[in-house]
Amino acid sequence: MAVEREAGRIEVITGPMFAGKSEELLRRVRRASIGGRRVQVFTHVLDDRGGAHRVTSHVGLEHPSRSVDSAGALAAEVAPAADVVAIDEAHFFGAGLVEVASELARRGHTVLVAGLDVTFAGRPFEPLPTLMALAERVDKLTAICVVCGRDAVYHVRTSPEAAEDVALVSEHVGGVDKYEARCRRHFPA
Repeated sequence: MAVEREAGRIEVITGPMFAGKSEELLRRVRRASIGGRRVQVFTHVLDDRGGAHRVTSHVGLEHPSRSVDSAGALAAEVAPAADVVAIDEAHFFGAGLVEVASELARRGHTVLVAGLDVTFAGRPFEPLPTLMALAERVDKLTAICVVCGRDAVYHVRTSPEAAEDVALVSEHVGGVDKYEARCRRHFPA
């Protein structure tokens, strides 16, 4: 008789750029690994800041990962024996990630999702808002406003080519060279 795996869960780590989302994801991956859990880590092919096949944080933490180009490709790569499926830069995967994460949780995986919940224009950035609504745990982190030092829940694009078109996000993957964290008071309306 086959033993059915217990239902898993979805945990979302979100916030603006520079809030420590990848750092927190990697902390949870490390703890799961120390605890003997089988972990798979994924990131989107658009995120090549730390080199191919690595999740990296702005503070220098890193972990090997599988780079995939879609939520469907991610689902196809998940090993049935994996206990934890960690997904960084989740905002790049689009709406398809919602069903993939939900199905993985139904199959008994713990799904750790990290990504931006707002665009540089201050609008909701799917699929994170939907994943937040469906998750068992949500941690919304803040960055530090570069203008006043208060908690920042937004980020702005500072590069000269700052277009309103979020579809061009792949052309604007970057860090402090292109973005700044801002509080509500210092976020352009």
